[in-house]
Amino acid sequence: MTLLQARSPMREPDQRDAAVMQRRGWWLVGLGFLLPGSAQVLAGNRRLGRFGIGATLALLGLLALAGILWAVWRPALLTVVGNAVGLLVIEVLLVAYALLWLVLGIDTIRLARLPKVQGGARAAIAAVAVIATVAPAALAGYGASLVDTSRGLVSDLFTASGPPVEPIDGRYTFLLLGGDAGEDRVGLRADSMTVVTVDADTGAATMIGVPRNMRNAPFSEGSPMWGPWPNGFDCETSDCYLNGTYTYGEANPELYPEAEAQGSSPGIEATRDAIEGITGLELQFYVLVDMHGFEDLIDALGGITVEVEERVALGVDGAEPFAYVEAGTQHLDGGHALWYARSRYQSNDYERMARQRQVQEAIVAQFTPDVLLSKYSELAAAGTDMVQTDIPQSMIGPLSDLALRTRGLPITNLELVPPEIDTNAPDFEQVRALVQAALAEADAVGAPTESPQP
Repeated sequence: MTLLQARSPMREPDQRDAAVMQRRGWWLVGLGFLLPGSAQVLAGNRRLGRFGIGATLALLGLLALAGILWAVWRPALLTVVGNAVGLLVIEVLLVAYALLWLVLGIDTIRLARLPKVQGGARAAIAAVAVIATVAPAALAGYGASLVDTSRGLVSDLFTASGPPVEPIDGRYTFLLLGGDAGEDRVGLRADSMTVVTVDADTGAATMIGVPRNMRNAPFSEGSPMWGPWPNGFDCETSDCYLNGTYTYGEANPELYPEAEAQGSSPGIEATRDAIEGITGLELQFYVLVDMHGFEDLIDALGGITVEVEERVALGVDGAEPFAYVEAGTQHLDGGHALWYARSRYQSNDYERMARQRQVQEAIVAQFTPDVLLSKYSELAAAGTDMVQTDIPQSMIGPLSDLALRTRGLPITNLELVPPEIDTNAPDFEQVRALVQAALAEADAVGAPTESPQP
């Protein structure tokens, strides 16, 4: 208790004693770093010191609460930090604490009375004090910068309104569209279509590749597309390939007058209805990925690693390939990964689909904690430029938690391609049976392993 008394050596030291001033300097700097505000309580403005200690304990309490929630109720924590309002609160707290740390650190240097410390100890105490002041404040500032980037991403990408969505039959199901808006064509075309369905309890995921050239996609009677196409999306030209539903919807926006207000578009909704008819699954959310932004995302990740089964020529039919991806383990940058996924040179749609699925899985595998921490700003910028979705902010927490579980499990893949499926005259009963079989396989993957009986 002596140190806390008004006339303690900390508060009123004998400035003529070099050893006392040196010890006092080290104590103040050390205590100020371990518990910001303690130096002020001992030797300076007690009100400021108590405020600093209170703020520090409150911050530690919030971190402890976050750790407890992560362990016992992770979706709740991710929901709090996964919306724009929650992120704004965190950003303000981090900036405020960084400023408070700077104020307390600078004041601690003043209280240490370094001119009264003799010899090399003066420089050593000063150096440690500056580092102990600047480094934590800079770390908090960097954290605030990341949070600000996250808040911008959440606000720009996810729908602000909308209540949480319950799974259907125990699953969350997404339509993943690869949009192709190249310079050589008008508008955007859905060039790659994948259904991703995830068990809401286990995280076991199934990816269903639906060929863009599938014909005669059926619609339910409740779909706006039923009126013009009651017998399926069927005509004699390539306009009635499955990816033509996007173009048809965009050309007839009156079919889906509420689409844009709900964060979607008539083309996306027409495609969603078609793929629901094909697979028999209700698609709760869509994610549209601009394939040209896809290149920036892979570059932000530092490239991806894929296992190439056989040499792939990069180019288009009618022209010489400009490069090759050789067989074996290859690390691809964004440009080469995009061409690898989409090259048509001496290839067909089904081979491209297999490569696209391979690239998608490689991207998921590359999202490791160290990559996210070191390249978060670049990833966020790429994501904002390339992704459009109708997922509401209220679902960020539950779906983020689900994604963490999905990463630990193998993904079940189903490609609705020949020879199993005739895309020119598909048997949709067969298609739906294959889909259900794939879901059952994924359920087996995600099921808990029973311990052997003794």
